[in-house]
Order: sequence, then C-alpha cells, then structure tokens
Amino acid sequence: MIHLWEEEIPFKLEGEETPSMMAYPAGDSTAPAMLIFPGGSYARRADHEGEPVAKWLNGLGIHAFVVHYRTAPYRHPVPLLDASRAIRLVRHHAVSWNVDPNRIGVLGFSAGGHLASTLATKYDQGIADAADPVEQQPSRPDLLVLGYPVITFGEHRHEGSMENLLGPGSSGEQRLFLSNERHVTKETPPSFLWHTADDEPVPVENSLLFAAALSRASVPFDLHIFESGRHGLGLAEDYKEVSKWASICESWLRKHGF
Repeated sequence: MIHLWEEEIPFKLEGEETPSMMAYPAGDSTAPAMLIFPGGSYARRADHEGEPVAKWLNGLGIHAFVVHYRTAPYRHPVPLLDASRAIRLVRHHAVSWNVDPNRIGVLGFSAGGHLASTLATKYDQGIADAADPVEQQPSRPDLLVLGYPVITFGEHRHEGSMENLLGPGSSGEQRLFLSNERHVTKETPPSFLWHTADDEPVPVENSLLFAAALSRASVPFDLHIFESGRHGLGLAEDYKEVSKWASICESWLRKHGF
C-alpha cells in the first residue's frame, strides 16, 4: 500500500483513513502504467472495479495502480487532489517503479470515470518551485479510459454522485465547473469510452456528451455503446456481449503505445 500524502494531508478529517493506492506491477521491465479509479457514487469504491481490472491490465503487460481516493463526507476538490497526487507520485517514482513516465493513463468507472475525466480536463503542469518534488510533476494523463462514466452534472446527471461530491444545494456554477463535457480542449488526452444504452442510473448521454466534445476538439477517441447491460458491470464477465469491451480496449491501448 502506497500512501499518497506522507505528511500534511489536505483536508484530513480526524480519524479518517489516509488516501492511498495499491500497486500491481506487471513485471520488472519498464512498461506503461494505468491508474484505476473505481466507481461508487463518490460514497465508496467498488472492489470489483479495482483489483480485477488491475490484473487484467497486468495481463497486457501494463503496470496498474488502484487509487483509494477519498469519498463522502469529503467534497470537491478532495477526490481530485488525491487523483492528481497519485499520477504525480507515479511519475516521480517512474524510474524506481519501472514505469515509462510518458505512458501513464487513467481508467475510471462510473463516478470514478467522473474523477478520471475531471483529471483529464483540469490537470496542470506541476508547480516548478514546489518544495515537495512530487508536486513538481505534471498531473496530465497520457491516455483516458472511461467505463459507463458520470460526466455531466446537467440534465443527464447522476444525482447521487453530484450530491456526494458537491453536497446538497450546490450552485449552478459548481455544477457547470464539474460538467466535464464543457471543459474538453485539444489538449485532452486520447480517450476510450464504453457504456450500455439502457443504463438507468448513469444515462448513456454522459458518454455521448463527452464523445461529442472530444470530436469538436479533434481529440482522438473510441466510443462503444452496447445495447443492454446493467450499470456497474466492471469487466462484465457474465455479460458475453458487453465483456467484449476489454478486448476492444486492448487493441486501442496497443494502437496508442500501451
């Protein structure tokens, strides 16, 4: 277990668990890495969207890190601070952890997809004069993979994720700021998205909105919509048709040098 914050933890509540990540190395050779953000409505982190996905990535020769970012009662920007810290930490230790610092992607499901897409649209280049060398590292992912993601806090929002992240009675300005389809630019990393058309908790429009924004910004992307399947499938091993997303994603990762 790798602690994200060694000393001063931003917004630490007394008695709360230290945010951390679990490393799943693919071997001893230098390889790309993916940081995994499980979903859970910003209230918890779903186990089936963590370790099983890490082991799948290991099978592709990719180092994986499952990020235990903070959830409710923590509000924005705490999860984003944890996500940013995680990618900076992997870049900072790239040599000793056998990671290619130019091939670090993020993968998120549901609310974890919202966190991943927030990181991909609200990154920074690091703080050059920071006393902590980890904070000098860029937080921009090189690649983005989203499974049935929460994207918008507009019409097609997932109410639970929004309330857990922003609290009840959030302002319109806050909702717009964290509706990530509104913040895609040409610098947003190449993206792979998949969703099911009949997803009730997180409507498929979330992925469609993000894909449309990527298209307008001329960012390379792959979008796959499966006809049916419940929300929260993870690797979808019990859903033959939807489980194909993993092999399709593998081909896309290879295309992008992962």
